[in-house]
Amino acid sequence: MAVKSLSHNSEAALIKTEQPILGTVLSVQANFYWVRLDSTTENYCLSIDKATTSSNQHVPQQLLCTRRSRLKKMGQQVWVGDRVRIAEPDWNSQRGAIIEVFPRTSELDRPPVANADHILLVFAMANPPLEPLQLSRFLVKAESTQLAVTLCLNKRDLVPQDEQQEWCNRLQKWGYSPILVSLHHRLGLDALTNHLKGHHTIISGPSGVGKSSLINYLIPSVDQRVNSVSGKLGRGRHTTRHVELFELPEGGLVADTPGFNQPELDCYPNQLSQYFPEIHQQLAQHTCQFSNCLHRDEPNCAVRGDWERYEHYLSMLDDAISYQTEQDQRTAKETAMKIKSGQKGHDRVEPKLRTKRYRRKSRRSETQNLQDFCGNVQEMLSYEADD
Repeated sequence: MAVKSLSHNSEAALIKTEQPILGTVLSVQANFYWVRLDSTTENYCLSIDKATTSSNQHVPQQLLCTRRSRLKKMGQQVWVGDRVRIAEPDWNSQRGAIIEVFPRTSELDRPPVANADHILLVFAMANPPLEPLQLSRFLVKAESTQLAVTLCLNKRDLVPQDEQQEWCNRLQKWGYSPILVSLHHRLGLDALTNHLKGHHTIISGPSGVGKSSLINYLIPSVDQRVNSVSGKLGRGRHTTRHVELFELPEGGLVADTPGFNQPELDCYPNQLSQYFPEIHQQLAQHTCQFSNCLHRDEPNCAVRGDWERYEHYLSMLDDAISYQTEQDQRTAKETAMKIKSGQKGHDRVEPKLRTKRYRRKSRRSETQNLQDFCGNVQEMLSYEADD
């Protein structure tokens, strides 16, 4: 039996199928995904591409991909930061198809970012002014993600030196060591760059504090649109509309997220205390009388007392209690509803009826009851006939 030899191009095609094409999703636009190829994948494809293409062609660093319908049927979403495998790449048109999404090490659903390990929380010391309650809400939201948190205060050039030191001392009591920078005068940026090196960082914070300007500094090849601060409201205007990953020259990835001025706290009351470093410090020295203490009005509470953010904690505790009430009501409502299949494959939601009151008895039970009733009547008639 003769062995059929493979042509040079066929051998290259077989080699391509053996080597997986891996990458990281940098941005999501509608149903399309820009994927940055791994350096090992890019170099491998470049080495075998010389055998199949002309010398003036090259392997692109990014591919515009779609998601395979199989993943859609499985309910597998593709987020920014996802590690994916690509099939059937078209190097000329820079297209491909995502056929697999690897397990995530972390998930942040608002905004949807996968595999991050660090949050850089950016605030401005002035223009807009630094508000302690707003800063606390952002810090609590960042702590709830279980990721490492770094606090950066921009526009240090707009406040005097003694006020800068006052904020540093104040935040030290909160449990944070902020990095003070000035993008306008290029101050403190080396220390900030070292914190970002080698990490997958999510940059978050209110609008107008300089997040997009910071991206422009960290990655000169990126030109993020920036905007000024509203003079009437003293707040920033939104410039970033969607999440996108950028590669740092020193190594690492940063995600610029849309700015918002009031993050939602979606945690339960018994979880809130875990997101305050001050409470951790106090509980390390003393314990509360009750294991489920909410640190509000319980007797012998070790946390309740005179510390700066205690009022912030009480305010957010009310929000957490409201959130738990909403979740309990939603759960009860979902339990009281049922999904019923309709015509042409359209499902509809209907309320569940109380079983004892509305449920119809089976025909077998009705027949048995009727037979028992007839038997009782016959016994009564025969008894009367004997009398």
